[in-house]
Formats: sequence, structure tokens, C-alpha cells
Amino acid sequence: MHIRVRRETIYRYAEPAKAAIQKLALTPRNYDGQHVLDWRIDVDRDCRLRACEDAFGNVVHSIYVEGPLEALTTVVEGAVETFDTAGVARGAIERFPPELYLRETPLTEADHAICDFALAATDREKETLAKLHALVGAQHEAFVVAEGPTSGAVAASDIFARRRGSAQDAAHVFIASARSLEIPARYVSGYALRADAGAAVHAWAEAHVAGLGWVGFDPTRGASPDESYVRVAVALDHLGAAPIRAAHSGGGDETAEVRVSVARAQGQSQSQS
Repeated sequence: MHIRVRRETIYRYAEPAKAAIQKLALTPRNYDGQHVLDWRIDVDRDCRLRACEDAFGNVVHSIYVEGPLEALTTVVEGAVETFDTAGVARGAIERFPPELYLRETPLTEADHAICDFALAATDREKETLAKLHALVGAQHEAFVVAEGPTSGAVAASDIFARRRGSAQDAAHVFIASARSLEIPARYVSGYALRADAGAAVHAWAEAHVAGLGWVGFDPTRGASPDESYVRVAVALDHLGAAPIRAAHSGGGDETAEVRVSVARAQGQSQSQS
């Protein structure tokens, strides 16, 4: 499937900012499940744009813009050819052994309730892959996906207590649950072309299965990603794979407006947020 993505992000400052710095994790990479056909980043001000790879192998661009700035707009646009690999993420760059992804973070720490839920959901299964499918199915049944903005940096235990949250929140709960079972798991940011997704920007998780590799699981859908997903960045949690991390000097408060469209190249299907 050919999918075209366009993301426009506008930062506005209450007072003219002296300078702005942004870290962009917005560029997908090739792996067996996708091939990047074209991709570009445009900024509406003269700036220094530097590309590098972060510790996880994600493509990251750094932007430094000198002011005064009343607003700063970044547009990312491109096309990706995707393939259904049953969720298996072979061919991706791997910088660390799977065991690193057992490490808890403040956003993915499992409390007693999450541990009990994970054990109850998987107690009939012996194999790791079967446990993960049982886990994602159980979370999908128990968790209500909230439309609208993400909940921000909220711990998985707090989200689980509510049984309600964004795709980002659901991914954190799944990761905490999997790690509580001693299964390495990580956060994935990207996009989804689904009429029922509610938003084109999406997040899910990947867990490691010995002999198979990393496999994706989307708790908002209760299944593995297919060719309607565009995989962009991975990390221990959302903070490590956030599409944009921004800071500015002066300018008072800032507000951000994000406009995203994800469409099939032939125009047969589309999701917007």
C-alpha cells in the first residue's frame, strides 16, 4: 500500500521569542514492513537543520532558529510503501539487545494492578507469542480509547486505574504489562490509516519474541499492525520517541497546533486529525 503523510506543526509564542530549538523524530526508516519513497522537512524560517541518528537508531533532525519569533511552522511530508508482515519488524536497525527494553521508566512502571492483570490475561498460555496476543486482546477489551489530545506524560499505573486513555497511554500500559512478564517491550510512534482510528497520529508497542524478533501490538485495535501503519520511531516510552521536543528562549508561553493527514496514494481511504 502507498501511504502519503503530511504533518504541519505551528508553534506560537505569547511574546516574540529570542530563539527556538526543536528535536524532530518525524522521519521513517526502511525495514521489511515499509519502504520510504520520498520524504522532506520544510521550516518557514532560515535555520540550521541537522540530521543524525539517536541511540535507538531513529532518524532525528535538530532545528535551531534565531528570533525574534512570533511563530514557527514545520511541515513534514512524504510517501511510504507499506507491507503486511503480520506485525513482525524485521530489517529494522537495532542498537541494543532486547534485554534493554525490560528497563522500566516512570511512564511504564507496572504496579500490582498491572502485574495482576497481565498474569490473569496470560495464565493459560505457555508460549511468549501466545501470551502477547492474549494480553493485547485482554487490554483491548478492558481499555476505552479516548479521542482527542493525548493525556500527556501520565504513568501507566494511573492510566490503567482509569481504564481509559489515548493510543499513547494504551501503549504504555501494554509495555508495562509485558515487562512485568519479563518480556522486552518498547514504544512505537507513527501513523495509522484507519477509518476507526480517530486520529492519523498513532502509537503502539513492540515486544520481543525469541526466534521471531520484534512484533508489533496495537492495544487500541487488539491486534498487530498491518500495511495501514507507518512506523517512525521507537524508544523505551513516549518521551524517547516523541515526534517533536521543543524549547525556546523568551517569548513567554507557547501553544502548538498540529495538522496531520494520512491518505492512501490513490485516494481510496483517508484519516485526518
